[in-house]
Amino acid sequence: MFDSIGTLGFWTPGPLELGVILIIAVLVWGRKLPEIARGMGKSVSEFKKGIQEAKDTQDEVIDEVTRVGKDVADEAKKASGLDDPDDDTN
Repeated sequence: MFDSIGTLGFWTPGPLELGVILIIAVLVWGRKLPEIARGMGKSVSEFKKGIQEAKDTQDEVIDEVTRVGKDVADEAKKASGLDDPDDDTN
């Protein structure tokens, strides 16, 4: 009967145990639970804002690198004379 508990190495609470833990938590932190929930909500929203800012910054960097790459390619063509419309050697 206890062999499976020994091999798992940890205890998984069932529904009754979770209910008891929840009741104890409400008794201990009952008045502070709304403040805790509010703080957690603010933390999640700030985290999401940070993720969005990171994505926006990534998009800006990619656009800038693409633009610079095109500018370098255009300058290289101009410097090599491959894009010269006055070239009548063909």
